[in-house]
Amino acid sequence: MICLLLALLCIIAYAPTLSIPLLEDDYPNIGMAQDWGSFSALARLLHNPVLRPRATSWWTMFALWRSFQLAPLPYRVAGLLLHIANTLLLYWLALKWPPMRSAAMFAAALFAVNERPQEAVMWLSGMTEPFQFFFGIGAVLCWLQAEGRRTAWLWRTAGLVLFVFALLSKESAIILLPFFLLTTPRSAWRSSVPRWIPLLVLTALGVAAIVATRSYSFRFTSISLHAPFWITWPRSFSRLLWPWGWFALAVIAWQWRDRDLKKAGMLALVWIGIGLAPYSFLTFPYSTQIPSRQTYLASAGVALLFGLSLAQLSGNAPRAHIVVPCVVALMLIHNVGWIWIKKRGQFLRRAEPTEQLIRLARETSGPIWVQCYPRIDLIAIEAVRLAAGRPPSGLVWSEAEAKERGATAVFCYHER
Repeated sequence: MICLLLALLCIIAYAPTLSIPLLEDDYPNIGMAQDWGSFSALARLLHNPVLRPRATSWWTMFALWRSFQLAPLPYRVAGLLLHIANTLLLYWLALKWPPMRSAAMFAAALFAVNERPQEAVMWLSGMTEPFQFFFGIGAVLCWLQAEGRRTAWLWRTAGLVLFVFALLSKESAIILLPFFLLTTPRSAWRSSVPRWIPLLVLTALGVAAIVATRSYSFRFTSISLHAPFWITWPRSFSRLLWPWGWFALAVIAWQWRDRDLKKAGMLALVWIGIGLAPYSFLTFPYSTQIPSRQTYLASAGVALLFGLSLAQLSGNAPRAHIVVPCVVALMLIHNVGWIWIKKRGQFLRRAEPTEQLIRLARETSGPIWVQCYPRIDLIAIEAVRLAAGRPPSGLVWSEAEAKERGATAVFCYHER
């Protein structure tokens, strides 16, 4: 029943987003998935060090495109189902992780509806983050399940397989190794040193593969060791805690004498810090602010922190039977309302320029002179090619070329 309730919370929070059209970057990515996501392209993809770390997204986009073409709803449903699976994984992980056991239900409830990382759920091109979470936290959970079991080798093998798929989901998956250490009891660290070797080897291979592409990968144009991470990391940490993480810290401060609560709270804070670390070196286009989609993993730490505070209130607050339901209701209203009212409107505005251009391309057969378009040219070209069946030559970008080719339509986007 709890799992069904958590799934329902995910659906309630993100139901209004199911009607959102595909967004700007989705079209070039679907176009790339057509080239790299098929089974026949598997060998080429696995030998491509730049595209390989996002293989799971290419495979998923290709499967969705083959089945549904460009109908937005199936893509949105796929993202929502992935988020539901991740919410249940977090609930299961908290149940199996002794310091977080009491926080499990409340933590998963916040994670289900949290508006902070909404971009990872609402944006097809942001599904790399939920995939990394799904396989990475699944691997951590397998490691936890292995403790003290006769079939420990089977659980750890499954964990290694999932970890490989996490490394095939996002470059930042190399940061998952500390989560294995974070959730493993200290008493088991020394006794299980040989068991860590495969994880260390896989992480080292992932790091080496990324570093090897530094001289030619386009991804290094937006990340640098010289970025002001000393500003980005604490600023993003503080923003991610607002408001429910700060509420949780206030409750923990109120019960500061509880050593177990302090320890669990510190573990949740470490989780957040590790989750944000790889994105603190971004240089473009967000400067000292980590994009919302890239807080998906870290937001699970905020959820655990909130869950700990609610569990504490349940056992110690005066009139807890009134206080706790009121806090939960306010949390749900805040997050669900923000997604419904604020975020859905933002995504519709993001999609509008491309949608207008696609409609014009479908209505006219001649060249279109694109006078102003608020995205890069590649997005317009791929959107028109995929959605309107027009070749790249169907768009012209200068007045001289428009006159030479006799453009029959002019496109210039002005925000409403």
